[in-house]
Amino acid sequence: MLLFRFGEKDQEKPGVIIGKAKKDCSAHFADWNREFFNNNGLEALKSLVDDGGGSLPDVPDGIRYGSCVARPGTLMCIGLNYSDHAEESGMEPPPEPVIFQKVSNAVIGPYDDVVIPRGSRKTDWEVELGVVIGQDALYLDSVEEAEDYIAGYCISQDVSERAFQLEREGQWTKGKSCPTFNPLGPYLHPASDIGDANNLAMELKVNGEIKQNGNTKNMIFSPSFLVHYLSQFMLLEAGDVLSTGTPAGVGAGMTPPQFLRNGDVVELSIEKLGTQKQTFKAHQTN
Repeated sequence: MLLFRFGEKDQEKPGVIIGKAKKDCSAHFADWNREFFNNNGLEALKSLVDDGGGSLPDVPDGIRYGSCVARPGTLMCIGLNYSDHAEESGMEPPPEPVIFQKVSNAVIGPYDDVVIPRGSRKTDWEVELGVVIGQDALYLDSVEEAEDYIAGYCISQDVSERAFQLEREGQWTKGKSCPTFNPLGPYLHPASDIGDANNLAMELKVNGEIKQNGNTKNMIFSPSFLVHYLSQFMLLEAGDVLSTGTPAGVGAGMTPPQFLRNGDVVELSIEKLGTQKQTFKAHQTN
């Protein structure tokens, strides 16, 4: 089973994919949100699906996909978590995770347009494995325990404006948090069903040309390590999303650097987690 959300922006409903069938779960659950994950919602959903899901209405074809989970309380991100990306960035692999945040209102659906922000010169792409927290986590005792706090995985595109991020002083957050800068989905694959999340192929194309071709096995810090690590400093709430870093092939690392322009189409995929596709559009002044 795969969790997704559908409908117009800010009116999304929770759904589940069973085989090839898309089913509406809104009569049983309010949303894929903190309350759902913290109250054994995945187990309740699995029981409903195991009964055949025959009572669930179908979701019409052609409907918009929203982000695969409701707007998270926190979007935590890990920088330089692939050794090849650290190398192309001219930085040493970090001895501890490099963390930063994106604002949660940057989250959009996996096929929505991404807006190149006003004044941008260096909007860049990043395919990342997203980790959805399954229950509130604080001061976890071990990496092994942290595995039980992961609800599942999804594709997270950490769109970045490199001039804002690296040339304007201070934290990276302002180069990561522009509106529409975090397409999420198309669906959440529960951790219990995915197998080894530390060995998933990743790919990103710009206008049909492959730019990133990596694998999660090359992460320096694994998802469960990161959940345990972060829980030592902060309360991770159920439904929060952790973006775990990107492999080599970002635009800023190329010679010469390449950045996104109005009309560019970005397609990205992670094994078992589906595909995303966005058209990048220049900011329009009202």
